[in-house]
Amino acid sequence: MQQIAANLAAVRARIDDACLAAERPPDAVRLLPVSKTRPAADVLAAHAAGCTRFGENRVQEAAGKASELAGVPGLEWVMIGHLQSNKARLVAGFASEFQALDSLPLAAELDRRLHAAGRQLDVLVQVNSSGEDSKFGLRPDAVPAFARALVAFDALRVRGLMTIALPSPDPALVSACFERVVTVQQQLRDAGTPGQSWDELSMGMSGDFEAAIAHGATVVRIGTAIFGARG
Repeated sequence: MQQIAANLAAVRARIDDACLAAERPPDAVRLLPVSKTRPAADVLAAHAAGCTRFGENRVQEAAGKASELAGVPGLEWVMIGHLQSNKARLVAGFASEFQALDSLPLAAELDRRLHAAGRQLDVLVQVNSSGEDSKFGLRPDAVPAFARALVAFDALRVRGLMTIALPSPDPALVSACFERVVTVQQQLRDAGTPGQSWDELSMGMSGDFEAAIAHGATVVRIGTAIFGARG
């Protein structure tokens, strides 16, 4: 548990350094610890070190942790993985944010479930910035039309974009992914669709978050650098 706290301190220092290098204020970037596959005890250790929001990929695992830790004050759960429409009911019940929205049928189902629960949900649209067939998300050129269609779903609070960059040792290829998303963000801001905010950019993970910060990330999703390698 002390190791998690030490890792968090090291990651926060790296975020501060990256913000300084990019001439951005340190509070411009929020850390989202990714607790997928990790036990509740690890979440509690990170919570004791000041974290309140945690990213999860698998809905049933996240729902189980949310139930187990329901008595912990201030905990929020952010879904960052691909979601099938038949799991929308679970997300509508416990999540505070969903960062991987990439289909209108899913948007419609989430909206329906949220209305039934009397809730709203912050959402980020996932962009496939690397062009890899193995990745979910919309092509960059498909995002503006998708964003316009989201106006129909008033239980979804559209906040920004999320992407996973190409896993490459070449910094130029990684940076190109982030640059594509920033271009889409500017297009959406220029369009000025009512009821939508495109301020959030969830970009960067343990291996590339400094580069993401340099390109304007407002949220970095860090798992391994905090909790260690997954088994």
